[in-house]
Amino acid sequence: MASATLWEMSIKRLAIAASALMLATLLVVGLIQLAGSPKATPRSPLTLAQMRARLAGSPPALAAIHDQAGELLGGGVGALRARLATLRGVPVVLNKWASWCVPCRSEFGVFQRVSLARGREVAFIGIDSGDNRASAAAFLRSSPVSYPSYFDAGGHVGLAVTDSSFTPVTVFHGAHGGLYIHQGPYASVSALERDVARYGFGA
Repeated sequence: MASATLWEMSIKRLAIAASALMLATLLVVGLIQLAGSPKATPRSPLTLAQMRARLAGSPPALAAIHDQAGELLGGGVGALRARLATLRGVPVVLNKWASWCVPCRSEFGVFQRVSLARGREVAFIGIDSGDNRASAAAFLRSSPVSYPSYFDAGGHVGLAVTDSSFTPVTVFHGAHGGLYIHQGPYASVSALERDVARYGFGA
């Protein structure tokens, strides 16, 4: 009986030690990820109405995008591909993001600013992938952008369009038909501006 009790106590001690080790490991991994995350670009103080006003007079296909600024759209892959068909000859930047994704949140200020600066000539579209609609809508209210996002709860649209299960991912459809996929977040406005110029307008 005594030996059984000692055995049970040993098992409990091992379980406690294993739990403590797992907790410590998760803490270290979290701190490493936090340290490795790019510094967030300050978000634009502009409201959706102010963004739309700045982009007033854009070509019709782009004006239609600005009219849906900050919205979460449905329709899946079919709806997104139909939208892309209306944008032939226009550079398109597709950004896959999620409200729970720390790197996505850190780059949102970059997309706010570049989409506003280039929105009269470049179509920006989001894909809110693997997310909760209420959380995504709340995030967009606090960090508005001048374009809509297609809501993709199951992650199927994001995977089909970006060919990647990672987040964030940005896909450039060039005005002349080229395609480029950028894995990971954009740490600066200049980095995204450079890729928009290179892959959106390049031959």
